[in-house]
Amino acid sequence: MAQKNIKVALIGNPNVGKTSVFNQLTGLNQQVGNYPGITVEKKQGFAKLSNDVRAKIIDLPGTYSLNASSIDENVVIELLLNKKDEDFPDVAVVVTEVENLKRNLLLFTQIKDLEIPAILVINMSDRMKLKGIELDIPFLEQELKTKIALVSSRKKIGIDTLKNLILNYEDLSIEPCLNSSSIDPEYFDKLRKTFPNQLLYKLWLVITQDVNFLNLERNEIKSAFTKSHSDLKRLQQKETIKRYQFINDTLKIGQKIDKSKASGIQAKLDRILTHKVFGYVIFFFILFAIFQSIFEWSTIPMDFIDESFAHFSNYAKTHLPVGKFTDLISEGIIPGIGGIVIFIPQIAFLFLFISVLEESGYMSRVVFLMDKIMRRFGLSGKSIVPLISGTACAIPAIMSARNIENWKERLITILVTPFTTCSARLPVYAIIISLIIPEEKVLGFLSLQGLALMLLYLIGFFMAIFSSWLLDKFLKLSCKTYFVVEMPSYKIPMFKNVAINVLEKTKAFVFGAGKIILALSVILWFLGSHGPTKDFDNAEQIVEKDILANNLVLEPSLIETKVNTYRLEHSYIGIIGKAIEPAIKPLGYDWKIGIAVVTSFAAREVFVGTLATIYSVGANDDEDDMQNTIKKRMQAEINPVTGEKVFNFATGISLLLFYAFAMQCISTLAIVKKETNSWKWPIIQLVVMSGFAYIVALIAYQILK
Repeated sequence: MAQKNIKVALIGNPNVGKTSVFNQLTGLNQQVGNYPGITVEKKQGFAKLSNDVRAKIIDLPGTYSLNASSIDENVVIELLLNKKDEDFPDVAVVVTEVENLKRNLLLFTQIKDLEIPAILVINMSDRMKLKGIELDIPFLEQELKTKIALVSSRKKIGIDTLKNLILNYEDLSIEPCLNSSSIDPEYFDKLRKTFPNQLLYKLWLVITQDVNFLNLERNEIKSAFTKSHSDLKRLQQKETIKRYQFINDTLKIGQKIDKSKASGIQAKLDRILTHKVFGYVIFFFILFAIFQSIFEWSTIPMDFIDESFAHFSNYAKTHLPVGKFTDLISEGIIPGIGGIVIFIPQIAFLFLFISVLEESGYMSRVVFLMDKIMRRFGLSGKSIVPLISGTACAIPAIMSARNIENWKERLITILVTPFTTCSARLPVYAIIISLIIPEEKVLGFLSLQGLALMLLYLIGFFMAIFSSWLLDKFLKLSCKTYFVVEMPSYKIPMFKNVAINVLEKTKAFVFGAGKIILALSVILWFLGSHGPTKDFDNAEQIVEKDILANNLVLEPSLIETKVNTYRLEHSYIGIIGKAIEPAIKPLGYDWKIGIAVVTSFAAREVFVGTLATIYSVGANDDEDDMQNTIKKRMQAEINPVTGEKVFNFATGISLLLFYAFAMQCISTLAIVKKETNSWKWPIIQLVVMSGFAYIVALIAYQILK
C-alpha cells in the first residue's frame, strides 16, 4: 500500500510556542530554506502519524492576522489563497496560547472562514492552573466549529492528540465561523452578484489588501471595487471589530479566569525587568555575564582544538610522502579549517545564551525596554529586533526588518544593522584580544578580556544607533510607526529547543564559513607555495649567498626560517601583499595582515584562517606541536624592520576597530541588495563603513604606536 502524505500548515501569532510545537511534531527531521523568489525563511519537517501516513509540516512565518502588512505575512495569506501552490495545506493547525486566547483567535476565525480544515491548538496548557484559567473545551469546539488540542509543548502533553486530529483531518468541519457576516454589508451583495462562483471571504481578503489571488486577477476586482488606502484600512477595522465581538461572546462562556487563583509572579517580574532604571541595569549585567562566560568557559576546549589541529598538521607533514599534496594538506587545508573550528566553543556559547533569552521570554522584555530609546533616534521600535538578532548574523537580522511597515525606517534599520557585532566577528575579536589583552582579573573576578569583548559589542551597537540618528536627519522621515510588542509568559527554556537551535545555528555558521575558508585555504596555499620569478625557486641559494657575504654563522633552523621567509615574500601572495602594504602600513599592518584583511571581505571570520594558512606555508618541520598553534604563531611573528612583535597593542586595537566598523561580508551586501532591490544602498554601505573603519583604525594606531 502506498504511503499517504498530508500537508499541514502550522500557523500562529508570534510568541505562542509555534516553534516548540513544530519541534515536538518533527523532532530533528527538519529542513530550512527560502520560499521561491523571496528571502523569507521556509522551515518544514515531517511527522509519522501511522505506518502508512506521513505529514509534511510547513512552519509558516508568525502573523497576527490575514490583514497582511509585511512580506512575512504576505507569505501566509498568498499560500492560503492559492490552491495551486504545491504547499497548499490539507489542514491548517493554528497555534494559540492559553493566556492570550482572545487575540490569537482573530487569526483562527479568519483561516476558518477560508473553509480550510482547521485544528485549534491551545498551547501552554500547563499554565492554566497557575493563572487561574478554566476552559470549556466542548463549548469552544461547538462555537468555533473545530477540534481543539490542549497542548503543553514544554511537558509534551497533547502532542499525540494533535497527531491523531491531523491524521483524521477529513472528519473536520469546514463550516466558517463568521464568513459573510464579517463582510461589510455595503459590499456583500455586490460581491455575490459580481462573482457568484467564488468564495466571498477570499474575495474580501483580496479587496482589502494588496496581495495576489492567483485564481482571480487583481485588475478584475479593481474594476468593480476601487478603494483608496484609507478605505481599505476602514474596511479591515470594521471586520476586526466584528470578529472580536464574536470572540468576546464565545469566551464569556468558554473561558473563565479567576485572578484570585493566579500567582501573579509574571507581573512582579515585569515590574522589575522592564523598570525604567533597573531594567537597563539588569540587561547590562546579563550582557556582562554572557561575555565573561564566552571567554572563561571556552578557553579549555579552544586550547584543545588549537593544539589538536597543530598536531594534525605536524603529523600529516611528517608521516605522509614528501610532495605538493602533503604540503597542501598540512599547510593549507588543515590550518585553514582549524582557523574556524577553533571558535566553535565561543560561537556555540553565544547562540546558547541567545536561545535561552528567547525561550525564557526575556528577549521580548528587552525589545519593550529598548523601544523607548529607539524612538529618539528615528527608528521604529521594531528596529531593535534586527539589531539584537544581528549579534548572531546580519543576514537574517536584515531580513527580519521586513516587519517594519514604514519604508524609510526599514531602510535605516537595514543600513545600520551591520554595525552590530555578529558572530562572524567573534573569531577575529577573540584571537586579537587574547594576543594584546592580558589574562588578568579586575577586582579579583572580572576577566579583562571579557570586558574588552563586551566593549566591542557596545561600540558596534552605539555606532548603529548614532548612524540611524544621522540617517534620520539626512533622509527626513515624514512619519513613524512604533512597535507593539507582545509579552509572552515567562517559562523555563526547553532543553530540546535550545539544543536544536544551538546545533543548527552553529552548524550553519561552521559549514557556511567552512566552504569559503576551505576554498580560500587552497588558493592561498598555492599562492604562497609558488612564485613567478627565479627568486622564489632559488631562495635557498640566495639566502646562503647573503649569509656568506655578511660572514654570518647561523644555526640550521635559523637558516631554514630565513629561506622560508624569503620564499614566502617572493611568492605570488607575497607580491600581492607587498603591493597593498603602502596603503595598510599606516594602520600598523604588514603585508600578511593585509592579505588576511582583503580575503576577509568574503567573510569576516576568514581573517584568522588566512593568517593560519600563511603562517603555516613553509613552517619548519621540526617545530614542537605545542608551539605550532595559530595563537602562538601569531604571538611569535616579528616585524623584520622594527624587531617588534607584529601583533602589538597599537596594531591590535587598530584591527579590532577596523573590524568593528568595516562592511566585510559579501553575503550581507547581497542580502541588502535583495531587500532594497537596488545596488545603490549596498555600495554606499561598503564605501562609507569601510572608509570610516580605515580612518578610525588609522587614528587609533597613530595615537597608540
